[in-house]
Amino acid sequence: MPRKRRALLLIAGVLTLYAAVAAVLLRLMPGSPTPTDYFVTGSVATFVSLLAVFLILLLSWFGKPDGKR
Repeated sequence: MPRKRRALLLIAGVLTLYAAVAAVLLRLMPGSPTPTDYFVTGSVATFVSLLAVFLILLLSWFGKPDGKR
């Protein structure tokens, strides 16, 4: 798979993950959300997205023992 396509796929996946996590967290909030609720939701969604990027990059770096990337 070409590098640009792989990068675009990673970006699209992370943005989708961010939106999904934010939507789920906002759905789980009781009552009407306050600005603090939005702040916490965005922070948690960002954390999960960055964790996913880190894990994907880590697995792609160490995932192939033959040295090919």
